[in-house]
Amino acid sequence: MKTIELLFGHGKDLEIYQMCVRAISIFLLTLLMIRIAGRRAFGMRSALDNIIVILLGAVLSRAVVGASPFIHVIAASFVLVILYRIFAWLILKSSTLRRIIQGDKHLLYSRGKFLQDNMDKALICKAEIMQSVREVIQEGGLDHIDSIYMERNGTVSIVKKPTSA
Repeated sequence: MKTIELLFGHGKDLEIYQMCVRAISIFLLTLLMIRIAGRRAFGMRSALDNIIVILLGAVLSRAVVGASPFIHVIAASFVLVILYRIFAWLILKSSTLRRIIQGDKHLLYSRGKFLQDNMDKALICKAEIMQSVREVIQEGGLDHIDSIYMERNGTVSIVKKPTSA
């Protein structure tokens, strides 16, 4: 017990090596938690995915600087990761819950027309849609575009018109 307190310190009055030991420990524990949470948590960026990233960062930083007891922070962090896994599983199994938590995609452009009502729901304007067109397909116009969607994770997807052979 004395060795652990010597290494990790206690409270906010920490030596530099104690903060370094805490930082190394938090790094390794966070790596473990990310592996438990799964690839989805740090790849897809839905509302649920962003929550786990923000909360884990906020909670785990408290252990590094000694703002909260180390073990309490680790316990709370694992609870967040487990809660994330439960919600991710529930979203996978329930389309209703998926729609409530993640929302729906919005069709923004179809058959040569912008759909203003859907653009308003998605909080996006023509200029932002055109920026996405230029970035994604490297074209400045909509001649080759069939439809454009705002996906549930906030990205803009562009579907090109079928090419005639």
